[in-house]
Amino acid sequence: MVIQNILFPEIGKCTEQELYFRQEEEYRGYRIVDEKKQKAGRIYTAKKAAYSYSERHLTLKKGECIVFDTYFNGFSIDKWKKYTILDNLQLCLTLQGKLKVTLVSKQRMHGHVVEKVLSETAVDCAKKQAWDFAYDIQSAKGMLAFKLEAAQDSIFYSGAYCSTIPDSRLRNIRLGVGICTFRREEYVRKNLKILRSSILENEGSPLYGRMEVFIADNGRTLETQGMETQGIHIYPNRNLGGSGGFTRALIEMKKSSRHRGITHALLMDDDVVIEPEALAKTYAVLALAKEDYAGAFIGGAMLRLDRQAVQAEAGAAWNMGFLYSMKAGLELESCEACLLNEVEESAEYNAWWYCCFPLEVVTEENLPLPLFIRGDDVEYGIRNMKQLILMNGICVWHEPFENKYSSFLEYYIIRNQLITNAFHCPEFGAGQLNRIMLSHCLREITYYRYKNVDLYLQGIKDFMKGPRWLMAQDGEKLHGKVMQAGYQAVALNELDMGFYYRDYEKSRKDYGQHSSRKKRFLTLNGLLLPAEDENVAPMAAAIGVHFYRKKRVMHYDEAGGKAFITERSFVMTIKYICRVAAMCFVNRVKWDRAVRKYRMHGKKLRRLGFWKEYLGLRN
Repeated sequence: MVIQNILFPEIGKCTEQELYFRQEEEYRGYRIVDEKKQKAGRIYTAKKAAYSYSERHLTLKKGECIVFDTYFNGFSIDKWKKYTILDNLQLCLTLQGKLKVTLVSKQRMHGHVVEKVLSETAVDCAKKQAWDFAYDIQSAKGMLAFKLEAAQDSIFYSGAYCSTIPDSRLRNIRLGVGICTFRREEYVRKNLKILRSSILENEGSPLYGRMEVFIADNGRTLETQGMETQGIHIYPNRNLGGSGGFTRALIEMKKSSRHRGITHALLMDDDVVIEPEALAKTYAVLALAKEDYAGAFIGGAMLRLDRQAVQAEAGAAWNMGFLYSMKAGLELESCEACLLNEVEESAEYNAWWYCCFPLEVVTEENLPLPLFIRGDDVEYGIRNMKQLILMNGICVWHEPFENKYSSFLEYYIIRNQLITNAFHCPEFGAGQLNRIMLSHCLREITYYRYKNVDLYLQGIKDFMKGPRWLMAQDGEKLHGKVMQAGYQAVALNELDMGFYYRDYEKSRKDYGQHSSRKKRFLTLNGLLLPAEDENVAPMAAAIGVHFYRKKRVMHYDEAGGKAFITERSFVMTIKYICRVAAMCFVNRVKWDRAVRKYRMHGKKLRRLGFWKEYLGLRN
């Protein structure tokens, strides 16, 4: 059984070589395994290995040493031994030439990478030939990896970590992939093409005949003819956001499970770049899972699409809404970072860009909440997830959040945070709500984003109305109103303010290091002082100093090339400060009653009967 294939970079997916292999070099006794490493104030750059993207093989020149202790090609032996019944492991390589194959294990101890050589084997083959090398996994710890050192010009064609574990010991796994989409036909077609070629129509895949795709088409724009084939099912759906789309996919999976035998749901965003090996690896973990972990969730990390070796999140903690994204910003080119990434933390959920769980979790009484967007995955994870398995190599690439700023999310973020806290965080009360509301709204006021304050306060008011109000809403119509209430980014030529990139670049690098923080605080970020000029600020990363004593500020989205403008108003500032202060009193009066309503009647929002009516389903 193939446990994990050795992967190579691929054009159109990921070309960051250090995620797959590195050329190991020596310099004055110091080993350089990163692309860049600073020593004594100088930068040393390692050579790139000679990899052919067209032929998909790696050429090693005489004397070169390539190491595979990487994000995709290291083997997480600690986790495989903890969560699965894996009891033997071989490295299967296809090689040509004269090489030394070294099996190693690596551990991170007290901030250092400790390497242990497990075996060395000399290989000499004039023609392309398959070789097997056994690991002793009983005492192995950390990450298993291997090195190839060429005694003459040689070629590495392919490889995999394999096991002779018999099929009779494997669990019978069938995966249902649930995708929610809204007018993103290009992304859906691309990902379906990848899934067809790598799994659905590939008899060599371990998931061949064991996976089906369920797409909830919230935009009702996908052409089913030509896209809907055996193993791919498309369901036109009401636009009820991610929660409506993913819930529809789960409902259809559950209906199909009786005759299709689906055992696990894998929820995945439509706009991600997929690594098919992540699905194969997920299947291997599920098939080999120990009884104690048969109900575990398997999470996929989010890697940035713009900087593909940088991790945005690998599991997360809710923390009453003060989110903690685990291993955020970790640069995965080094072995040390990959080993750090293996350290397990107390995760409460995994986002639905890639999240797999047993379908038996989904019952007629245990569906997601109708939160539309932002927080459905959080609440469902907190409610159902007892154990989260994360592993290097199980991931997707996704557009970073700072490239996806939307003003209307102010409404959903606070409303859904309060709903989740009402169910799961009894220690969260009106006092905590008032503190976060004052902090957030005062910030938006000093950014002149008065519409955002309206949206935020409306989100709190709608929460206070209780679950029966939410149950009675038409999600599509409500979303339309919410979107119209926020700021709309438009093309730069539609704005009555000149755009100068130098101003934007200056703001992007300005963190207040050249101005008095105390003065900004005492003057409400300059609102009590005369305004001077205009400025350009990054839309999703604006901070107070960008607005200090400015008349108007353009909020610029570099990724989309669009912007909107906010303008300082002393009258509006006073008006909104008074509104926020008044809301503090309302929160004190209404909070406890609203929480009781959700705990008494909120479970109705999880039921199949409600969802069928909400989605307009007849059966």
